[in-house]
Amino acid sequence: MQLEWYGQSAFRLTDGDTTVFIDPFEDLSPLQERGLRWEYPAIEGVSADLLLVTHEHLDHNGVGAIGGDPVVLRSTAGTHESPVGEVIGIASEHDDAAGTERGPNTLFAFSFGGMRIAHLGDLGQHALRDAQLSALGKVDLLIVPVGAGPTIGAREAMEIVEAVEADLVVPAHYRTERISFLEPLDEFAAHFRRVQRADTPVLELDPPPGGDGPLLVVPAVP
Repeated sequence: MQLEWYGQSAFRLTDGDTTVFIDPFEDLSPLQERGLRWEYPAIEGVSADLLLVTHEHLDHNGVGAIGGDPVVLRSTAGTHESPVGEVIGIASEHDDAAGTERGPNTLFAFSFGGMRIAHLGDLGQHALRDAQLSALGKVDLLIVPVGAGPTIGAREAMEIVEAVEADLVVPAHYRTERISFLEPLDEFAAHFRRVQRADTPVLELDPPPGGDGPLLVVPAVP
């Protein structure tokens, strides 16, 4: 399976002829107008069969950036049929105040490329509830926000890694040289015995051999 990071929480997953895109962005000028630096390249020339949007914030819901005629699951909890089979959408919150500050967030879990994949969007709860963990189940590839601020940070993210027994972990939603907000990756990466830093945003991923703890895979900044 091929994974490509476009910045923030935007990922393309491709297996054979099938592509899933998660949390694209389009026009981010409102962020720049607030004095925040955003220099990730625009998402262009990408089509998908399935498009997932975890929540309705402009750095995650730019559905117009994705071409083709994808099935769109947009900020919706439930059990959904899709071009990749069953997708579980799990209701969660973007903050630790029952969603009263930043609203809802959807955790998506599905099987693709021979792995069970979960993308946690902008999860802001300090911990997952038992029912949420049960719905996620055992996860092979976990894409998790780690930059704190409006989402969970390093410690909370690592607790989820351990709870879902993730084999592969890809960090999202953290500070890089392209943006001027959130916390950097360092604190989260320090929790891992195994870290693989790529020299490109595009990676080929296979299930790793078990028994040595989770592997943190860090795509290069786009």
